[in-house]
Amino acid sequence: MASKKRVNAAKAGQEKKRPKLGQNFLRDSSAAQRVVEALGEIGDATVIEIGPGRGELTQALAVRARRLIAIEIDRVLAAQLRLHFGRHQNVEIIEGDARTVDFANLVARHPTPLINTGVQPVAAVHERASVVGNLPYYITSELLLRLLEYSDWLKIIVIMVQREVADRIAASPGSRDYGLLSATVQLFGRVEKLFTLPPGAFAPPPKVHSAVLRITVAPRLNSLKVEKDGFVDFLKLAFAQKRKTLANNLRQRYPQASIAKALENASIRRDARAEQLSLEKMAAVYRIIRQSP
Repeated sequence: MASKKRVNAAKAGQEKKRPKLGQNFLRDSSAAQRVVEALGEIGDATVIEIGPGRGELTQALAVRARRLIAIEIDRVLAAQLRLHFGRHQNVEIIEGDARTVDFANLVARHPTPLINTGVQPVAAVHERASVVGNLPYYITSELLLRLLEYSDWLKIIVIMVQREVADRIAASPGSRDYGLLSATVQLFGRVEKLFTLPPGAFAPPPKVHSAVLRITVAPRLNSLKVEKDGFVDFLKLAFAQKRKTLANNLRQRYPQASIAKALENASIRRDARAEQLSLEKMAAVYRIIRQSP
């Protein structure tokens, strides 16, 4: 009897752990079709689905995409998806965490581990995949920024996220919602808010509305005349403390004289905050300050 109680307690503990994955499964088939249509023509494309869950979106993708790779972190769900889509030759189910998958190797199918090694495959010409997914709310920013690290390998990202997060991602400079996430995502792509989904479109229903975003990947690094890693780090510094001015945030790394010169040459007020400035203005400050002694 005691042994049986321990087994039941263990099962109960496992059940309690499941919600921590932050999964709210899409169950509205019409919404799934709209999300798939947002990807455009995918008959010749590789599509990566993040968090397929119970497969509502996967089902709609499987009949349209030339190649579908679905990444599911939950072992039980991944096994169920493999059984369900076992006869679909164009569908591959991967059990793993999208935050650690190497998307370049996944798309290129190089014979190297899918877990990120820090070294991306090099190819003169390669396919660029589309990404779609219902992102867990608690890792939305982290996962989206990771995807954009692979901007050379992706062309379109269509994601379902919390509506408030969507507002932040799509916000314009000078607005209340504009911040580091907005600037970074918009550095790598064009953001469109497509439509919202009510809590009832998901199971279990979340407490908030969701929004579907389409990001057409088109990095602006060349047009802004900045390099990727350096400018992204600069943005993190510029937005480090929202209530501080840009000058005060930059003072953590750069001399005051260099900051004053950069702001003056870029025609920016000394009391300006990072969220008030366009990427063009931020890039101008970055280029000038990097040239200062």
